[in-house]
Amino acid sequence: MATQREPVPLAQTSWRRTPDQVLGPFYPLTKPLDRGSDLTRIPGKPGRAHGQVIHLMGRVLDMKGEPLAGVKVEVWQANAHGRYVHESDYNPAPVDPNFEGFGVQITDKEGRYCFTTIKPFGYPTHIPGWQRPPHIHFDVTGRIDKLVTQMYFEGDPLNEKDRILQSSWAQERLIARLLPPTSEMEPEAQLAVWDIVIPRG
Repeated sequence: MATQREPVPLAQTSWRRTPDQVLGPFYPLTKPLDRGSDLTRIPGKPGRAHGQVIHLMGRVLDMKGEPLAGVKVEVWQANAHGRYVHESDYNPAPVDPNFEGFGVQITDKEGRYCFTTIKPFGYPTHIPGWQRPPHIHFDVTGRIDKLVTQMYFEGDPLNEKDRILQSSWAQERLIARLLPPTSEMEPEAQLAVWDIVIPRG
């Protein structure tokens, strides 16, 4: 588990489940061997991923608001140019050699997860005029329940035009708050807080 940082306010105050979202075409075919929580660095390489550093954290809770320990949280995303590390992504945007775009965590006894990543860039789809907003994919697997969803960033203008986000029955539950960094983080970083609610864990 990544080092825990200063407590942050909860992203939700009611406990309706987090909406599902489509898996998407870019779930990693081959997952990195390290499978850590820091997506900005690749072991054995000296560089760091390009882009705005985001510390992404929250808790996995049940519908009573109780934390769920031992839940596997996988994330994958595009890089700061809007391209995935996936052979099916034909976006001509650059590949970042220092960004694998995948991470995994197991929630601690307080249900907490924590990733260090970069803010992804939006990218065009195969449908003319539709550009996906910055988002991060989540696959959350408990002992009983599984959730596949996507997390978006508050204030992004593409959110209002995105067909996938706008089709959700609870769009507001898919949007992470952006806060100033804590004292343990880089001054130029941002903090994204997003709690996930699944029925039983």
